[in-house]
Amino acid sequence: MAILKVAQLGNPVLRKKGEPVPVEDIPSEPIQRLIDDMIDTMREYSGVGLAAPQVHESRQILTLEAEGNPRYSDVPEIELMVLINPKIEKFSNEMDEDWEGCLSLTDIWGKVRRATAITVSAYDREGTPVTIEAEGFLARVLQHEIDHVYGKVFVDRMTDMSTLSFGRERMRYSAHEDEDVTEDMDDQI
Repeated sequence: MAILKVAQLGNPVLRKKGEPVPVEDIPSEPIQRLIDDMIDTMREYSGVGLAAPQVHESRQILTLEAEGNPRYSDVPEIELMVLINPKIEKFSNEMDEDWEGCLSLTDIWGKVRRATAITVSAYDREGTPVTIEAEGFLARVLQHEIDHVYGKVFVDRMTDMSTLSFGRERMRYSAHEDEDVTEDMDDQI
């Protein structure tokens, strides 16, 4: 297993729609190795999610996890999840706006409106179809990562660009206004 290089905003791979993985290819050694490397990379950088395009692989694969992550000790835990060819089937009408960051936009943050609940269909790493009913933080992380496999980054979803900021500056100037700001602004979704 290996730690992969994370593509940064400006790299064309982040703006390209990822290729669906043929279901018969999911158990193959190259796909399974990529999944393992993505998990290692996500954990190495203390992310709670990672999409294949972020590691220079234009494929529709995501990994998510928020268990024992010191940078996300105040969020609901997410058991390790691998989703292949994810598709959002349903969005709630209720929306919420919150801060998001990204491993591909190092130390850049902004407020993004997202549905508070979604239904996602995908395949797991064994190629079994799964349906996920997600709310709150998990719904936000899933929407953020699924955007990546469709060539979108969180700044594309921002409606108020005045919230776009460097994490350390946001911490310095708005910590007293925003209860959700933590001391370690290297946290990335």
